[in-house]
Amino acid sequence: MTTNDQDYINKIINGDANAFSVLVDRYKDLVFTLALRMLKNREEAEEVSQDTFIKTYKSLHKFKGDSKFSTWIYKVAYNTSLDRIKKNKKHFNDVAIDEFTEHQIKTIDHALDKMEQKEYQKTIQDCLTLLPNDDGFLLTLYYFEAHSLEEISKIVGITANHVKVKIFRSRKKLATILKQKLEPEIIEYYERERR
Repeated sequence: MTTNDQDYINKIINGDANAFSVLVDRYKDLVFTLALRMLKNREEAEEVSQDTFIKTYKSLHKFKGDSKFSTWIYKVAYNTSLDRIKKNKKHFNDVAIDEFTEHQIKTIDHALDKMEQKEYQKTIQDCLTLLPNDDGFLLTLYYFEAHSLEEISKIVGITANHVKVKIFRSRKKLATILKQKLEPEIIEYYERERR
């Protein structure tokens, strides 16, 4: 995949502007999803996605290939999202963190496993949008895109160890949201069963 990306990058640098549309098609959905996780606003996420691809196109000659192209473009998306947040000076509501233990998080994960796969995905996606901007971004890269801690550290510009800590904290926040979302569903289920 990376070699293929590099072929298109070489074509673009050598003047074939149409080759860029292949890279845009390849990464547009994820760049948009990551921007949406950060900004919580569809229109702004679309603007940031466009800005990300414009910046990527203009600075393509700087891409040295020492990381995957996807890592590089996600870093551009992350920084562009951060710039937009600073520019808008928006305050996102933080989720109160209960003192969850690893066991409690696993118990919630287990409860989710029992839900239908479709419901599970929808529930997770809905809950990710409720997380503070950075948290949803990190969890999307780690769990849904299966990026390694090292790759994520290159994208967000912090050490892999720090990424690990942030992902753990993000999971705790997600667990808090899931618990609030799931408990009413579980109570409702048992109330229906008793009738």
